[in-house]
Amino acid sequence: MARVVVVGAGLGGLAAAARLAALGHAVTVVEQGPRAGGKLGWFSRDGHSFDTGPSLVTLPQVYRDLFTATGGRLEDALDLVRLDPAVGYRFADGTRLTVPGRPDAVPAALDDALGAGAGRQWSALMDRAAAMWRISEDPFLRTPLAGAATLARLARRPRDVATVAPWQSLRGLGRRYLAHPHLRTLLDRYATYSGSDPRRAPAVLATVPYAEQAFGSWYVRGGLHRLGLAVLDRAVAHGAVLRTGSPVRRVLVENGRAAGVELADGERLRADVVVSGVDATALHTDLLPGEPRTRGVRRALGRTTPSLSGFVLLLALRGRTPGLDHHTVLFPDDYDAEFDAVFGTGRYAGRPGPVPDPTVYVSAPDDPALVPDDDSESWFVLVNAPRHDPAAGMDWDAPGLAAGYADRVLEVMARRGLDVRGRLRRREIRTPADLARDTGSVGGSIYGTSSNGSRAAFLRPANASPVPGLFLVGGSAHPGGGLPLVGLSAEIVAGLVGPA
Repeated sequence: MARVVVVGAGLGGLAAAARLAALGHAVTVVEQGPRAGGKLGWFSRDGHSFDTGPSLVTLPQVYRDLFTATGGRLEDALDLVRLDPAVGYRFADGTRLTVPGRPDAVPAALDDALGAGAGRQWSALMDRAAAMWRISEDPFLRTPLAGAATLARLARRPRDVATVAPWQSLRGLGRRYLAHPHLRTLLDRYATYSGSDPRRAPAVLATVPYAEQAFGSWYVRGGLHRLGLAVLDRAVAHGAVLRTGSPVRRVLVENGRAAGVELADGERLRADVVVSGVDATALHTDLLPGEPRTRGVRRALGRTTPSLSGFVLLLALRGRTPGLDHHTVLFPDDYDAEFDAVFGTGRYAGRPGPVPDPTVYVSAPDDPALVPDDDSESWFVLVNAPRHDPAAGMDWDAPGLAAGYADRVLEVMARRGLDVRGRLRRREIRTPADLARDTGSVGGSIYGTSSNGSRAAFLRPANASPVPGLFLVGGSAHPGGGLPLVGLSAEIVAGLVGPA
């Protein structure tokens, strides 16, 4: 039996704790905040309740596997509901597209909304994405990052290299397969699932819409935060201990390997294994000060582009909105202007800022657990935003900025047909600066580093640190961000640590 300390009670850390505790290790989870869940946050007031982070479950099999490995059934712990329709899209020219939750119904829906041939174009792209998925799932998503060795294995199969097309961007792939501009916009959106720019993100991100359609879009009744609580229950059932309000000052390194952690109050927790679920940049900059063996990791992180962040409104509304899908996306006329503003490129070179005319994502679950009565709604509204970085000119704490931008987002929604300003009971604002403070994500970057650039996946920190006994899980480590990938990072780490 090894003594394991898990730093951070986000979903990646909790999943690692559950798996390692089930393998017979003595696990302690230390969390800086007052509760577990990390970005799977929850806010409730006056009968209105909201998930404040992820609002969609994809690849639920990852968590079914976790529950099986820890002696339970996911469906016994959660009421998981497949959404149909999956999402509604509204484009700047007034076109509306409702995407069914079953893949066989998608082509006809595209033809109906966008004209004959749209479904065939999208299906051809999804066939290519399915082939990419088959090639990349095991060696890239379920296996420890091996850098050059992984590339060498892929290079031995030229047909696979041509299918994955590592030199091609997601935008470039869309231009090859999709003639309709709205289909290209639809594909571009999936770059944001990894906090990236579709003009620079790799073509292999086409596997994201493929997985979403092939394996379904899912909701947890009562809110997605219950997924984190259910995984915590699995860990506790196997003896893991959670300590909240316990920020870590540094990772202890003795005799060449990780030896535990020192808390902010000076207490030392000795361990044979340390699993870090905190932002990888924060780990290597703040918790491992001056560690020479991680110099290469720090250099690699310095060559990456931090992922985008998000500006969130939690809207408590009176009344009901007829015909509104569970998930709705309102697209702008100029999508490229959004990515330029978020990443400080193009017309906004060197000066990232709030997007003047943003894409607006609305999650409006029809869930009685989230509202005070049948004549109310609780909406989670998200727009892409640059991370909090006062040194680079984007200071989300600047007086009046957040409130003024919230007004602007509501105005944009109204122009695009969702005017709720007269129905507001209250609104809560969450900026990238709030996300940074609440979760420890540097600047509020949702996914750590973005996937911008063909080498981005190989610059992401591996699950096994150069420091023996130190492992990384969560969205800023391999294989990436999002609920399924952080679950896979925990599976990889449990395999590397092994049973007691």
